Amino acid sequence: MELMNNILDIAKRVLTIEAEAVSALTEKLNSDFERAVEIIFNSKGRVVVTGMGKSGLVGKKIAATLASTGTPAFFLHPAEASHGDLGMVTSDDIIVAISNSGETEELVGLIPFLKRFNVSLISLTGNPNSTISKAADVTLDVSVKEEACPMGIVPTASTTATMAMGDALAVALLIKRGFKEEDFAFFHPGGSLGKKLFIKVKDLMHTGDALPLISPDISMIEATVEISSKRLGVTIVADNNRKILGVITDGDLRRGIEKWGKAFFDMKARDVMTKNPKTITEDELAVKALSIMQKHSITSLLVPDDNDRAIGVIHLHDILRQGIV
Repeated sequence: MELMNNILDIAKRVLTIEAEAVSALTEKLNSDFERAVEIIFNSKGRVVVTGMGKSGLVGKKIAATLASTGTPAFFLHPAEASHGDLGMVTSDDIIVAISNSGETEELVGLIPFLKRFNVSLISLTGNPNSTISKAADVTLDVSVKEEACPMGIVPTASTTATMAMGDALAVALLIKRGFKEEDFAFFHPGGSLGKKLFIKVKDLMHTGDALPLISPDISMIEATVEISSKRLGVTIVADNNRKILGVITDGDLRRGIEKWGKAFFDMKARDVMTKNPKTITEDELAVKALSIMQKHSITSLLVPDDNDRAIGVIHLHDILRQGIV
């Protein structure tokens, strides 16, 4: 138990140090951050992120986040850059160089090229007085008080702080560009994330002959047949113009039989239906439909057109089958 407590104490210390390192970045934010955002926003090219070792791994994540949120970006390995890959960089691009020391040899070696071709340089460094920082158009200070390892040399808090600063850049640019959910979905068409942001109600709803629909004057025997045959556990009650008047669910059937017995089946649909049922428009995202169903503890939503005429029903199972959870 003592060993376990020691291990937990170590973990708590690491998380505390890294959390404090990220929190401390807020005090370092100034006009340089705003300049960095403006440089990237106004660029006609791409953001080229570069860094060695752990900084390089952080750089790959930053480049991926930028690219997925509307800022064209890619990662360039600095060692490969000096052996021909600099040909991928144009004068319209922005270099984001990551180096905790600010003296990484491979990055320093790129400076003459960047100056010659007038490529803008933004540095993320823990040493604002370093060679890379002095060469940069803008420097973002990501220095930390201490690393989380007891030796103080393993990149831990510093890499966490750098990644957080990269996220701050990406989100600031996302908002400045007016990047919306639909844009994000365009770059994430696959997987559950894409499904949540891309699939709309109209893609899943039941329509036409599959739409359970009855008039308000039919008996509950006929209503029961419609609910059973369409297998959605619900039927829309509508007038002759398909304008929605109410809804009857299989739950209403069970409660009606318990209360009225056989006499329930002689009742009219208008006497049983729930007025003002929950609805959703066909252009809403399916994940929004799921949220409404969960909030109201129901399993289906009616889909009306602009004139409140019934055009569809979306069921919980339709959403779950698509992996939207």
